[in-house]
Amino acid sequence: MLTSNRSFLGDLQEPFRRITDVAVMELFESGVLDLPDFYFTGDDYRYRFEPEAKQRFLDLLRERFNSGVPYKGRPIKWDTIIEQKTMELARYLAGKSKLLDLSGPKPELKRLDSLELRRGILSLSGSEAQKLGIGKSTLHYLSKESQSERPFRIYQKVKTRLSGSLASGRDIH
Repeated sequence: MLTSNRSFLGDLQEPFRRITDVAVMELFESGVLDLPDFYFTGDDYRYRFEPEAKQRFLDLLRERFNSGVPYKGRPIKWDTIIEQKTMELARYLAGKSKLLDLSGPKPELKRLDSLELRRGILSLSGSEAQKLGIGKSTLHYLSKESQSERPFRIYQKVKTRLSGSLASGRDIH
């Protein structure tokens, strides 16, 4: 009986696994987690988190599950959606409902840097950057980072200035 309960719990978590998957991708994309945060144990051949990295991961995961997501026309926390879907499943299994819909909102991977933003940075001249209030060293950093495949950080103030420039119809392509 215990084995079937574990299997059932695994099946129940599957529709919501993507929330954790997206959180892990965000942690690596943002640089909050990186390879030095893990260590290999030779005795059981597993990789483990450094304690500080584990705490950063748990903090982001907790934030993710407590964040609001648009669902049925209003923002609802992920943990509330999971609870509602579990109740739906219980009603279905008890024969109290003929409908079962475990689909729901999909978590989105939020990139700090978009392809459009990268192109805009690469096409920005020094004088245009100066007009936007972006210094030479910042422009140099952003241009260098925009050429790589890796995600990079950009201060919100600079991103807002760049986004405003892009939204105003400046031709960046």
